[in-house]
Amino acid sequence: MLRKRIIFTLIYDQNHFMLSRNFRLQKVGNLKWLEKNYKFQEIAFSLDELIVLNASRDKKSIEEFSLMINGLVKNVFIPIAAGGGIKSVKDAELLFKNGADKIVVNSLLIENPTIIKDLVNKYGSQSVVASIDYKKTSNNIEIYINNGNLKIDLSLEEYINYISELNVGEIYLNSIDKDGTGFGYDLETIKQIQSKITIPLIIAGGAGNEIHLIEGIKQKGVSAVATANLYNFMGDGLSNARNKIIKNGDNIANWNVHKRDI
Repeated sequence: MLRKRIIFTLIYDQNHFMLSRNFRLQKVGNLKWLEKNYKFQEIAFSLDELIVLNASRDKKSIEEFSLMINGLVKNVFIPIAAGGGIKSVKDAELLFKNGADKIVVNSLLIENPTIIKDLVNKYGSQSVVASIDYKKTSNNIEIYINNGNLKIDLSLEEYINYISELNVGEIYLNSIDKDGTGFGYDLETIKQIQSKITIPLIIAGGAGNEIHLIEGIKQKGVSAVATANLYNFMGDGLSNARNKIIKNGDNIANWNVHKRDI
């Protein structure tokens, strides 16, 4: 059985990292600021993976984004998945060359599924993560692409089936309603679709404390829990969460996540 994972998501917008709440962005700081104020190199020891998403609203420069990834991997020695603005195999190749271990695709899943198949054929399923952003209404679940601005005419179950046929390696399921709230994952939706997903599932949107991570990782079919909550999970937040998950007997890698000299 594959071990479950804790993932941290960084939201990027034109040389800065952002806080996101319901997909509304607030600037935090650049890469140097992140390293100086949050000792990200130490925090990484409590993580299994890092996801970095380019959420730039105006123009997504894949060149600029790849340079930031290149700087990030010099100090963070865990797998990194990067995405946002990938339009071609060449764009993905640039991210891989600059240190990404996986790529994350969202709008491209609808706009050009042929490229998704090309990416899977070239780099393998395990290197391609499909990102799904969704909102709940009173009687429906709506799927959005293009930074949450364009609704597509498929149900969540239909979209999951569609993505599965593209042979991607993982699904990153993100609740727009829960995004940045710190109120916990949308467990209701996760329970509704968990039996319908046949590939590893990463859940995101809403984690604000260690209890939320523990609740999420216990869900059937969930292979990883992700959080983008910079303030709530810095300091000892991530290491405490990991230690509690280990103490609970969940199937997660066990190593010393206490502070260590770098």
